[in-house]
Amino acid sequence: MMTAAQGSHVKMSNAGKDIKTAGGGPERAARPEKQSMIPNTKPLKILITNDDGIHADGLLTLLRILSRDHHVTVVAPDRERSAVGHGITLHHPIRAAQVNFEDGATGWAVSGTPADCVKLAVIELMQERPDLVISGINPGANVGVNLSYSGTVAAAKEAAIYGIASMAVSIQGYQHPHYDAAARFIARVVPLVYANGLPPGTFLNINLPDLPEHDSTGVRVSRQSVEIYDEYFEKRTDPRDQAYYWQGSESHPKYSDADADGAALMENFISITPVRCDMTDYNALELLKQWDFENGFHQ
Repeated sequence: MMTAAQGSHVKMSNAGKDIKTAGGGPERAARPEKQSMIPNTKPLKILITNDDGIHADGLLTLLRILSRDHHVTVVAPDRERSAVGHGITLHHPIRAAQVNFEDGATGWAVSGTPADCVKLAVIELMQERPDLVISGINPGANVGVNLSYSGTVAAAKEAAIYGIASMAVSIQGYQHPHYDAAARFIARVVPLVYANGLPPGTFLNINLPDLPEHDSTGVRVSRQSVEIYDEYFEKRTDPRDQAYYWQGSESHPKYSDADADGAALMENFISITPVRCDMTDYNALELLKQWDFENGFHQ
């Protein structure tokens, strides 16, 4: 298998860090020292989850490909749990039923949210703490403000809270997306993340274009965009003359710069964004310390 260091070249631009994959263009720039995409590593204990349900095609593809080299445990929702964010279950019991997959692997279908699945797996179901948690592969990108709503992203964030290296993985397409290509790329990222580690409380949000394996433009390390979608509600009336609403939005916002995750994806780059669990705005923190909040507090 050709590693990224053997079969790629690097092109730096003011739009972010672009890593051009093999076939990404004729230009051959001088390559800086960098980690091999596939460092030597032992088989890892990997926990897979998602927000689409335990029988979703993206999860099953990831399970099939990662199980070739690693010890994979699946703990995922027993049904669709998309867009539940980082919700957890507190007011009714969580049930976990063992599931047997066609290739002989086993997992647990959980009645709770994606975050519940990670909590239950780490605390109760797994005999050993996982080396890595992967949430996905989600059909449909999770970029920009959608990180706040995504159950896929929430599961990776929950793992990072527990101090476990993790990544959320999504692919841009919905209709028969190229899951195999995405899973093979993640299989190459796994040992790289394990070998180098991630900062405490940080996970990776990875979004892939819906393309065959070697047809993407490359890899761009990008930031989370903050542009909002053009949203709307479609009002309808039920047979009892009561109003109800369907929420919708335009497919893509207009991105202000090429360094954003969504902009990278629209240019057919694989977007990799490091996301922190600590949501403190440290610039505002120093600013607020100058405000006189205690004026009259003790009067």
